[in-house]
Amino acid sequence: MSKHSQTEQPQDQATNYLPKKRRPKKKPVFKIVGLIILALLLALGAYGLHLYQQTKSAAEKTYSSVNKVKEAALTSKVASQDPISILLLGTDTGAEGRTEVNGNSDTIIIVTVNPKNKRTTMTSIPRDTMAQMVGTSSYNFRKINAAYDIGGAKMALNSVSKLVNVPLTNYVSVNMGGLEKIVKAVGGVDVTPTLTFSYGGYHFTKGKKIHLNGKAALAYSRMRHEDPQGDYGRQARQRQIIEAIIKSAVSTGTLTNFQSFLDSISNNVTTNLTFDQMVAIFKDYRGAAKKIKSDHLQGISGWWGSASIQVASTTELQRVSDNIRSELGLAKATVSNETTRQNTLNAAYGFNFDHPMTEQNFTVFSQSDN
Repeated sequence: MSKHSQTEQPQDQATNYLPKKRRPKKKPVFKIVGLIILALLLALGAYGLHLYQQTKSAAEKTYSSVNKVKEAALTSKVASQDPISILLLGTDTGAEGRTEVNGNSDTIIIVTVNPKNKRTTMTSIPRDTMAQMVGTSSYNFRKINAAYDIGGAKMALNSVSKLVNVPLTNYVSVNMGGLEKIVKAVGGVDVTPTLTFSYGGYHFTKGKKIHLNGKAALAYSRMRHEDPQGDYGRQARQRQIIEAIIKSAVSTGTLTNFQSFLDSISNNVTTNLTFDQMVAIFKDYRGAAKKIKSDHLQGISGWWGSASIQVASTTELQRVSDNIRSELGLAKATVSNETTRQNTLNAAYGFNFDHPMTEQNFTVFSQSDN
């Protein structure tokens, strides 16, 4: 059985994503995402009702289609008030000198909105989760956060959809340059910190409710290395900020200087949701913001060559798939993909999924191995 080489040159445009020698970690860069989009949906809807023509042109600057036929299906779903899922992507560009066109999507959240049971579920997918890049010209299996940089929103949608076996056709991508504007637009957010820490010149005390402006929200969502739970702890704080933005946007129903706000974020946000769809979602789905549930795909720490990774067990992939499909009103379906195949092969070679050790090596087998 042959193993996928850790040093060979890749056969795809993903050349830069092969594991590199470990080097000192850089100061963490803010990778928050979804918060900007859910707030954007609510904000666009709220103001669209009153300033439709004025705001529509600004909103359309954020539009970037992936598949018009599939995207159009969302209109009928919203009209019927069926449950929907939207993929939220937070990219590591747009601030601190980062000017890449796409960048890695280091925050990945599947937001499922069910107006019938009035519930919204946010499911985080860890950025280091190993998965197949769906849509590359040759076989490519690596960290899921690379999908957006390799193939844009289309590859990110297809790769996440394949990973957890749930339908995903709509997305919102936000780079880190837009957070302060979003939080400012909703008048700031209130959160109760889950741990005590200082970051970026701000101090947060566990259990003590605090009102955050844009810069403070950025700091609260950004810290990772001091969190005992690492990236999982940061994901939880990101979802906390998202929830606070949603509640603030829904409760106020208005934003300050919304027109200039839209103009200012047009370079930081892309989505394949049309303006009319955003308005409809706000009108008919806002009740689901009253109850927000958080979840995440729990991975197992490991190493792929010299790269630190997360490996999602087949059991965990199935759990997450079942939960999201249930919220969408879909029947359960067995998750069977390249990740589950790689899991089976690695288990045969000693990777322990039941009682994982902290330092396990994960092998990426070739597509022909079985």
